Amino acid sequence: MKHDLPTTDDLIEACEATWPPAEIHRVGAWVIRDGAGGGKRVSAATENWPTTEADLPAAEQAMKKLNMDPLFQIRAGDEHLDDMLEQHGYDVVDPVNFWVIPVAELTRDPLPPVSAFAIWPMLSIMTELWEAGDIHKDRRAVMERADCEKTAILARTDDTPAGVAFVGIHDDIAMAHAIHVDPKLRRQGTGQNLLKQAAKWAEEKGAKYLSLIVTQGNHAANPLYANLGMHLVGHYHYRTKKAQG
Repeated sequence: MKHDLPTTDDLIEACEATWPPAEIHRVGAWVIRDGAGGGKRVSAATENWPTTEADLPAAEQAMKKLNMDPLFQIRAGDEHLDDMLEQHGYDVVDPVNFWVIPVAELTRDPLPPVSAFAIWPMLSIMTELWEAGDIHKDRRAVMERADCEKTAILARTDDTPAGVAFVGIHDDIAMAHAIHVDPKLRRQGTGQNLLKQAAKWAEEKGAKYLSLIVTQGNHAANPLYANLGMHLVGHYHYRTKKAQG
């Protein structure tokens, strides 16, 4: 089954389409993203083509001009860039995993009644849950500007709003972002219900796969995705310089 899944490149493309930066600038060998405060995923620079030592200052200057600390996303095949940045004092931060699953594998069994709903525009209770999970207005602005088929998911546990997620579709891939479950209501199936509702909505919209990206250090989420039968298909990480002093 695994060889039929989308590639990491497919997932990166879907991620950028469904969780877009505010602006993209092409500066020499670099793609510079202005995330407008929306987090690393929409703010990291990547290579347009293989770079050399002479290219690095252009990326650093372009990001500083946008009032951003230089930040680079390192993908499979970027080993030369990874080594170069390490030599220039850039540290690895937030390595992430790509998870993906055919939506049909999550929609076979029905959801418990009134356990999760697809809702757009987002409700105020969803905003409150995201705020509690440090998914602030600049990150929610990413959801608003995503120019794709999209929705938000609200999960309920014990008749209480318990979790939220944002989902967008690119080609046949639905990407789930900004997943947050109220800490008081974790380990009760809320995260599973969020993803199953996301898969149900995605299937109704014609998508074939549900994917998400999560930090490798999230020791609650990664086992959940594995237990749901999701496939770990790739990784990337960031490099930045630690704040001085």
